[in-house]
Amino acid sequence: MWIRTFWRERVEEAWQRRRIVWLAGVRRVGKTVLCQSLSEVEYFDCELPRVRRQMEDPESFLESLRGKRVVLDEIHRMGNPSELLKIAADHYPEVRIIATGSSTLGASAKFRDTLAGRKADVWLTPMVEADLADFGNADLKHRLLRGGLPPFFLAESVPGREFQEWMDAYWAKDIQELFRLERRHSFQRFVELLLTHSGGIFEATRYATPCEVSRTTITSYLGALEATFVVHLLRPFARDRSAEIVSAPKVYGFDTGFTCYHRGWQRLRDDDLGPLWEHFVLNELHARLQTRALRYWRDKRGHEIDLVLGGDEGNPVAVECKWKADAFDPSSLLAFRRRYPAGANFVVASDVSRSRTRKYGDVAVQFVALQGLAERLQPRGGVTPPR
Repeated sequence: MWIRTFWRERVEEAWQRRRIVWLAGVRRVGKTVLCQSLSEVEYFDCELPRVRRQMEDPESFLESLRGKRVVLDEIHRMGNPSELLKIAADHYPEVRIIATGSSTLGASAKFRDTLAGRKADVWLTPMVEADLADFGNADLKHRLLRGGLPPFFLAESVPGREFQEWMDAYWAKDIQELFRLERRHSFQRFVELLLTHSGGIFEATRYATPCEVSRTTITSYLGALEATFVVHLLRPFARDRSAEIVSAPKVYGFDTGFTCYHRGWQRLRDDDLGPLWEHFVLNELHARLQTRALRYWRDKRGHEIDLVLGGDEGNPVAVECKWKADAFDPSSLLAFRRRYPAGANFVVASDVSRSRTRKYGDVAVQFVALQGLAERLQPRGGVTPPR
């Protein structure tokens, strides 16, 4: 069993804050293996009918677990999962529970209570930089091509049918059980198009015709995909409606491997690395900051900043993602800082080993490695992440 040190620490930290931990993440991202790797836990697979029957009387079930650390895997398979978790949180302080699922807790009508104030959330993203050492393969290009789902990353080869089988299981076990959407073909076509165009600006009308559904249906599809962590929306950062993009989000697929597969990339060219690196940086920040409150900036002259953090009440942090540091062109950053003068500026590049600062006129830019960026954006690093 692979020990994912970074994620085990996150779970243990969450258990220090709350007795109930909700571990969310896409199918096959490693939730089960991570939970089973925790020390001194009792594991229950809620996909099994006999396990669900044990939980039909929540009080008797919890009474038998006093003083234990418990894993309730795929808890959304239960008829009323939030009832058991609420009873545990309110009446069984000696029981610590980590429950797993493929969506945010409030995404499904099954969860009649979102347990606000009673639980800590951990979002298990596809593999981060720290995972590469734990899995014994530090080849970043391999991670970008295969993606961050451990079974796909570790396999000698990943045939196309594995990606389709993942999509079929996602439709049957996540989308149908949580949302009961119709028109499987239209939904899967929409997902394929989003992954193909990952990182682009989203316009619902662009997808309605090829998917043979209405614009309203496309919007509901997008909501389901976002709730189950299969796509991420970066909304624009803007204060000047006349000069900046203010409403159109950018949509990123959850995993570089799926993006490569749907684009037909079996080998990576130099031109492919920049966009995939941007996806990888976004994934790293999602994992470390445990937030989706990241944005992008674009003005109507075409200047663009890859990632913007904070700025609603303070100074926006600008992050540019470059595979190679010497590819950085400061023109967009300078345009951004003419509008928003105060705030930290970072260029995160794969070939930076030691952080350095360079000035472009009055604008100071820090060139950092991914680890350096993460350290600076953690709360203890001096820049408060968005909530």
